[in-house]
Amino acid sequence: MAEIIQRDGSWAFDGSTVRITPGLHRSVSLFRQTYGEIAVPLEAVAGVVYEPERRRGRLRMRLREGADPLLQATGGRLPEAADPYRLTVDLDRSSVAEYIAEEIRQALLLDQVPKEPAEAYLLAGPPVPVSVRSSDGTVSFDGTQVRVDWADTSDRVKRATGPRVIGLGELVQVEWLPNSGYEDGFLRFVTRETVFSKLPPEKDPYALDLWGNARRDLLTALVATAVTARLPHPSARAGTGLADRRELTAAVPPRADHHDILLRRLRELGQLHRDGVLTDEEFALTKAAVLRWF
Repeated sequence: MAEIIQRDGSWAFDGSTVRITPGLHRSVSLFRQTYGEIAVPLEAVAGVVYEPERRRGRLRMRLREGADPLLQATGGRLPEAADPYRLTVDLDRSSVAEYIAEEIRQALLLDQVPKEPAEAYLLAGPPVPVSVRSSDGTVSFDGTQVRVDWADTSDRVKRATGPRVIGLGELVQVEWLPNSGYEDGFLRFVTRETVFSKLPPEKDPYALDLWGNARRDLLTALVATAVTARLPHPSARAGTGLADRRELTAAVPPRADHHDILLRRLRELGQLHRDGVLTDEEFALTKAAVLRWF
């Protein structure tokens, strides 16, 4: 077995699987420590490289497109410190890092692992149930449905509508953008009804607006990944242009349903306005945003 242990974590390769374990040092990202050990089967690996630098080097692993629900959910937008597929290496361990990288590359050649996109997820997502408290509320996923309980600081419209419960069968995809500390992020659950929604995250009852503690808000990627791992693989929605159009048509409600959805949304907003939950200005702004969906 080839293994390297560093402050940030460890990589161990037994010829068929790379086990990546986060370190326990306080400098290690909270996201990495929470996500835990990742078992990467060799067939999911596209390449690995050791990059020497003046003070420290880095091991980097590249996975095949579509192999990992974490990368699918986050779209490569994880901050570098939270990226599980990189390992900071002390200079005195550079030879060990080069050795493990070469061992993985040789195994890829011997096993003739393809570089083409994977047609199914080859890594498991986080176990369920999973629950994360963010700046906009608490989001939970039990394997069959998503539940969002809004925080006291959430937008009044979100709080007025109460907890949001979304069945897995209603979902088309999950969209995630991290809170960088300088710019807000979001976790949005796109359903067949809201596939064309253009509401900003702070107003969207299907989205969490991530504006608070960037370190903690990053944990919402756990839920995004757990849900993504249980949705149809992207390859099932790809294929020919004709197949893509059919899939999109199936995901989007018919025009008559659009009209029904619009009326229902407007009735809900009107009731909130009459009950005094929404001010005249809030009602006008939210109504305009809803109308832009259609």
